[in-house]
Amino acid sequence: MSIIKLKNVSKFYYSKGVIASGFSKINLSFNMGEFVAITGESGSGKSTLLNVISGLDTYEEGEMYINGEETSHYTEKDFEDYRRKYVGNIFQNFNLVNSYTVYQNIELVLLLNGNKKKDVKRKVIDLIKQVGLYKFRNTKVSKLSGGQKQRVAIARALAKDTPIIIADEPTGNLDSSSAKAIIKLLSEISKDKLVIIVTHNYEQVEEYVTRKIKMHDGRVLEDKKISEVKKIDERKSAKYKDITRVNKFRLGFRNTFNIIPKFLLIFAVYLFITIAIISEYASFKEQEYIESKSGENYIFSNISDKRIVLKKKDNSGFTDDDYKKISGIENIDYIVKNDLLLDSYINITDDSNFYLGGSVNNIENFRGDLDLGRMPENENEIIIQGSEDDYYLGYQGKSLLEHELYIQNQFNGEVDKSSKVKVVGIAYNKNTQDYNSILYMSDKFINKFSFEQNQAYSKIQILFMNKYRESNSYNTSFGIVSNSHVPKGEAYITSDLSYECPWENCINQTLSIDVNNLYYNEKLDLRISRTYDKRNMQNILGIEDFDSNNGLVYINEEDYNNLFNKANYQSSAFVIDPMKLDETLTELNDIGYKTLAIKDTLVSYGASEMIRIMKSVVTIILVIVLFFISYFVIRVILKSRNKYFSTIRMLGATKKVSKELLIIELLTVSNLAYFSFIILIYLNSINILNIGFMKTILTFLKFSDYLILYIIITLMSYLISQKFSKKLFKKSAMSTIVEEV
Repeated sequence: MSIIKLKNVSKFYYSKGVIASGFSKINLSFNMGEFVAITGESGSGKSTLLNVISGLDTYEEGEMYINGEETSHYTEKDFEDYRRKYVGNIFQNFNLVNSYTVYQNIELVLLLNGNKKKDVKRKVIDLIKQVGLYKFRNTKVSKLSGGQKQRVAIARALAKDTPIIIADEPTGNLDSSSAKAIIKLLSEISKDKLVIIVTHNYEQVEEYVTRKIKMHDGRVLEDKKISEVKKIDERKSAKYKDITRVNKFRLGFRNTFNIIPKFLLIFAVYLFITIAIISEYASFKEQEYIESKSGENYIFSNISDKRIVLKKKDNSGFTDDDYKKISGIENIDYIVKNDLLLDSYINITDDSNFYLGGSVNNIENFRGDLDLGRMPENENEIIIQGSEDDYYLGYQGKSLLEHELYIQNQFNGEVDKSSKVKVVGIAYNKNTQDYNSILYMSDKFINKFSFEQNQAYSKIQILFMNKYRESNSYNTSFGIVSNSHVPKGEAYITSDLSYECPWENCINQTLSIDVNNLYYNEKLDLRISRTYDKRNMQNILGIEDFDSNNGLVYINEEDYNNLFNKANYQSSAFVIDPMKLDETLTELNDIGYKTLAIKDTLVSYGASEMIRIMKSVVTIILVIVLFFISYFVIRVILKSRNKYFSTIRMLGATKKVSKELLIIELLTVSNLAYFSFIILIYLNSINILNIGFMKTILTFLKFSDYLILYIIITLMSYLISQKFSKKLFKKSAMSTIVEEV
């Protein structure tokens, strides 16, 4: 039984509505051991016949049998399997991988057929020796002569160990000496195989062939047996397995770097994609962040993006240990223990028309440099940070230095002339759009303001003569004030209340103060020991202005502290790096504190949402545009790879394997580009490099952002390779090698 038999087989070509015949009604049989030469003038159909026999091209009519099996129903996958099992091709133009060495070209076919790299070395070396190229084994085939290249092609065909060797014009590009050696080698091979060659120079092969077939105009004119061949019953196909996963990656990596200019061009494309996408994403993150800072909040005055409001989860007061734990977190810069001061407005004034206000902070929390003056040295010395556009700070800043001022009560507006401060330093806001002022003071004044706040934010009731009276800081009716002249446990009240007491005498009556707020309750019973009026107020209290202070209840400073000098139940921590705010919030929650990032409380009237929508839309558009630009550029760059992928398909690689090799190659380059850029970003972060736009990336992108962008870039690379391979592999291997993608 013939290994190959053609029965009325015809091949047609269709091009722009025109049908052309490759060959028509061919009837031929081929047996093992034959060395067959097919001759004929150009265009006679001999090469087309060879392509059909080798499974590189299909036929339209008749039937071709392989080992007695019909092939008219074969799919492209079936012909791929056929080529792998039965056919070793030797091409006129060699179809070697010029960027591979002699060894790698022969090894390639074995790796594609499922052999392990360690198992093929001996066989490859033996084949190289058989074709006389051992000393060129590590030479790239691009540096070989035509005869040497053809020997490599023969060795590659033999490596498959298939029963059929098909050669198309194997001596067409060789000198007579090299041609004779090649034909002799093919003759020796044919002793246990079927060798079919197409040649235009029959005289070169005449003494070696066992059979001559002459074609003309797509038909067989002559089929002449030259000599008898030894009958060979063995017609086993070559054994093969699917390429191993390791070898796929090995070949994919090899293809990545084997042509350096091609690698550098694709690397540049992917580096451009990486930079464009990461930079665009970082710029939108920056815009989103800036927009979030421009929001408003009607509860908190200090809306710094570095501020975190803290409470304990059990609502108890903060202790020194709490502040130590909070300060121990790496990103914490400083703590404002009584953070209500940050949202309160304190005014300072003098006897003239000077008037300046701002929030209060501890001098220890001042960051930056002074523009005017010096740092405080005494308790009553303060520094002011504010806008240079402010009239007093900017235009009269120098005259303000060493100027003594009074503090105005933040709740009732009264000027406390006993609380004098001196401005010794001025710092201007670096953000020229920030017009808020901050008064940095010592603990003495911070504590005073804290007591006033606890009083102002508490519900205070005074039980006097069996009747509860409401007390607050906004008027003098039963307002509570500390005074050093009042003994502990006693209270001084206005003589105007005498009419409510028995016999209009309130001395030794009891006055009970009940303080109640969100965090604590405190009760204090005091004995009324004196009453004041306009005549004696200065003598017993040291206060001259009776009219402004009449109605207040004066108590001892220690008693006052017991009522209002309590633990801080709400504090604020300020971070060093606002970009790490989320991580800091997590750490604070983990060690037992309720947190509120001020930046999350700002209302921006939908602008931030618009930024997010714009970011998503523009990012999607950018990715799509970059995808198509990159695809067309890479398509041009990889045009030279048509021959490589067509060659491996002719050698038996399936479409699937060819696509996977391409995907591995492009993904390798895209990963190298991405991580090269990440290395540049890292070098910028440790100040080895100083690339301006990378500062934005470092500031606003987190690990999760880099991960998302990596997935996007990797997916883009995968889709580009899929689109390219779909175009590249949509036609037969033979058609692809001569057509543009």
